[in-house]
Formats: sequence, structure tokens, C-alpha cells
Amino acid sequence: MLINKELKQYLDKNIVSLYDKNDDGHNRDHFDYVLKRAINFGKQLNLNLDAIYTIVAFHDVGHYVDKNNHEVVSAKIFENDHFVKSFFNDEFNKIIKEAILDHRASNINDPRSIYGKVVSTADRNVDLDSILKRTYEYRKNDSNYNCEEIIEESYNHIIKKFGKNGYAVSKSYFKDLEYEKFLKEVLYITSDYDKFEKKYKKVNNLD
Repeated sequence: MLINKELKQYLDKNIVSLYDKNDDGHNRDHFDYVLKRAINFGKQLNLNLDAIYTIVAFHDVGHYVDKNNHEVVSAKIFENDHFVKSFFNDEFNKIIKEAILDHRASNINDPRSIYGKVVSTADRNVDLDSILKRTYEYRKNDSNYNCEEIIEESYNHIIKKFGKNGYAVSKSYFKDLEYEKFLKEVLYITSDYDKFEKKYKKVNNLD
């Protein structure tokens, strides 16, 4: 991976390490997953891999601070990191900040740059079990939900996000066969609530 060594070392030590504070759905494994996909897309498009690495490093780093507005927190952390910004010119720093802000599938507007589209696409999960785990991790510590309510809420969220008319279905900006396969799996598992509930409990050890 052709990433500036000094930049990578700094990001790994000071930014990526903060993913250990996030929930299991947005931890370091998630960073590694998004990075692998983003770098692959970036190489295909001949993009600046230092910028790709930086965007991925910051994209969910603010999740433990405010999960509902984490992209704003993450962009602010980047904005205040003058060491990282010294590796890029003003134009790239603007692109990086906007890409961090734009990466969420729930955003109404498309990402403003090719870099934002790369990381947003890379951030789409392509593993059904991981999605079932992430939706549980997101809600399990919320005292407003009991187990059955968590399952129902997760079911509705997954349909809203990845179902036939889900808001994340069109938020993949490049050919992604893994994502297309995943969407078909979502349609199948959500076609029957009892089937969904059984798999959800199995994946999250709720039996």
C-alpha cells in the first residue's frame, strides 16, 4: 500500500486507535473493512491514496462521542488536526473534510467529490451477519428497548436502509457485485419476520 509512512503512522497511533472506543459495529474491524474496499476503489480510479487513507481514518472516529452526528464530530476532529492537514494542500483538505461529512448513506445529497463517493461506497456493508450484529450493538445498551423491541426496530431499520426502496440501495457509486449480492440476501431474510427473528437471535447469541 503506497501510503506516506509518516502520515500512516500518525493516523494509526492518534486517530485509528480511537476506534477502540466505538461500539462493535464501528470499531477497528470496521475501519479495516472500509479501508480495504476504499483502497481497492481508489487504485482502480488512480486516486490519491493518502487522501483515501485519511478520509477512512476519520470517517467514524467521532462515533463514540455522538453516534447520531458522528460525521460532524469526525470532520471537526480532522479540521482541528493541523499535522494531518499539513500533508495536503487547501483543495485536498476541503475534499477530505467534505468526504467525511458526506459518507453516511442517510445523507439526502450525494457526496460532493469522487473521494466522498469512494468512501461512501466502501462504507456499505456487504455481509448480512455483520449488519445484524451492528444493528444489535447500536441498540443493546439503550434502556428504552427490550430484546423483542430491538429485533423489531432492527428489522424496520434494515428494510428502510437496504430494502427494495431503501435509502442506501442507490448509495453505491461504483460497480460492486458484493453489495448487489448482499442486497438480495436482505430482501430474502426480511421477506419473513419469523425467519429474520430466528437468524437475528442466532447471530447475536440471543437464543
